Amino acid sequence: MQKLFIIILLVLVKQFAWAQENDQATIEVEVVNISSDDGLVVVGLYASEDQWLKKIKMGTHSEIEKGKAKVVFDNVPTGTYAISLFHDEDNDGKLDSLFGIPTEDTGSSNDAPAKFGPPKWEDAKFEVSGKTVKQIIKL
Repeated sequence: MQKLFIIILLVLVKQFAWAQENDQATIEVEVVNISSDDGLVVVGLYASEDQWLKKIKMGTHSEIEKGKAKVVFDNVPTGTYAISLFHDEDNDGKLDSLFGIPTEDTGSSNDAPAKFGPPKWEDAKFEVSGKTVKQIIKL
């Protein structure tokens, strides 16, 4: 009886682990139309509207080659996300601005427009539910 219990427990643990692995995805972000190959592209992944442009869930950066950059976020749980990025042309790790207006190029998922302020969550959000989600963002 004890062996049967252990076998059932092992099967349940394996199924739970498999389900957890299948709830993970990869987000591939390609950035195009970058004005120069100077500096880096800095990319933030946001997991909710209340954290949008305030607290990133994951962040990374990429070098630029021939006006393009690519980053990958692995092991992303299914859900709703949005991406914000900027071309850190002077490679100082922060978005430069003048009177609150960015002086370095910025972009968002779905190419959400930045009209009279930053892009809206509603325009930038996208669903992650498959194995790989691709976003192409134009600067």
